[in-house]
Amino acid sequence: MSAAAGVEVVNFGCRLNIAEGEAVRAAALRAGAADTIVFNSCAVTDEAVRQARQAVRRALRERPGADVVVTGCAAELEAQRFADMGARVVSNDAKGATESYEASLPEPFAPSPSKGAYTPALSGADHARAFLGVQTGCSHDCTFCATVLARGAARSATVDAVLAAARSALDRGQREIVLTGVDLASYGDDSGTSLAALVEALLALPVERLRLSSLDPDRVDDALFALLTEEARVMPHVHLSLQAGDDMVLTRMKRRHRRADAVRLVERLKAARPAIAIGADLIAGFPTEDDTMFANSLALIDDADIVFGHIFPYSPRAGTPAARMPQVGRSVARERAATLRTANARRRHAWLDAQAGGAASVLVERDGLTGHGENFAALTLAASAAPGSVVRVRLIARDGERMIAERIAA
Repeated sequence: MSAAAGVEVVNFGCRLNIAEGEAVRAAALRAGAADTIVFNSCAVTDEAVRQARQAVRRALRERPGADVVVTGCAAELEAQRFADMGARVVSNDAKGATESYEASLPEPFAPSPSKGAYTPALSGADHARAFLGVQTGCSHDCTFCATVLARGAARSATVDAVLAAARSALDRGQREIVLTGVDLASYGDDSGTSLAALVEALLALPVERLRLSSLDPDRVDDALFALLTEEARVMPHVHLSLQAGDDMVLTRMKRRHRRADAVRLVERLKAARPAIAIGADLIAGFPTEDDTMFANSLALIDDADIVFGHIFPYSPRAGTPAARMPQVGRSVARERAATLRTANARRRHAWLDAQAGGAASVLVERDGLTGHGENFAALTLAASAAPGSVVRVRLIARDGERMIAERIAA
């Protein structure tokens, strides 16, 4: 880690953390922080927490004069451990507060303000797309998840506040907005509105491309379904929080859908809008998962046409019910995760191959040579284009995980 005189923010984990990282940076700069490293941590798995601890130790060793701050979900769950290392700990709810980064703040903990309405989090102008956090926390009680311990109950930003943040992204030239949250589909549950209503409000702005992050399948109601399948500016890319493909495992996870519900939702989505690409979160090796249960999850990749799998082995999180269930073992979980990833890669490659010869609109990344199509297929341009622009391309052939694309003359 190289030395720096200003504020460095290192984001781990989800898109919400990427969005909130910009609020962290702004708060630290307002506080006049200098030579400060803020680790915006994740706790979705043991590995995520381990990576955060490793990064903090390295920073403390290599930058002994720097102010090392840890915030995010891992900081919430292991506050004392990070403090004992010599880092300063800032709670999730205080990460965007100026006073959390003031030099006069007593060590090692920053104050944690009372939980109120969520302030939208908008990623920086250094991203081609704008990640817009509109919701935090979760009011469900899935047995494997520590997020509710780290972020509390679900809270939403107001529609007006989200629209103001979206206007900021549009004013600085970002042409795609990605809505994100811990439990995005629950947006508005605490304020009497809904995610569909928010999407409709955003589409009243000159948004060219709107993408939604992970959705619980049981929360895709008729209004949201219509927007996903009928509105051209809502990108044809639906990422579902499925977690498993076996009903007994889903029951023990305390998920609110069953396998048939997920498969039927995908069938309906693709019947209404065939271009929709499906992504999904899947956990391998959940406690009590036997070979038959795992086989059902493996088959779900084909049955639900999953081309973008976010797959990881189960790891027990302290304080969660699943951690007290009979474990299948980490080596088994890792092996099953590898099997799922191989099956998912096979399906994704076939899906990409089938797109050769077709056309797409690509949002060009900051390097000018890569980007993503409407369906989130990763593309490499044969010739550079303006970063942040949206250009029409012809898809030539697959090269590994990406499609080679050449620009179509206007």
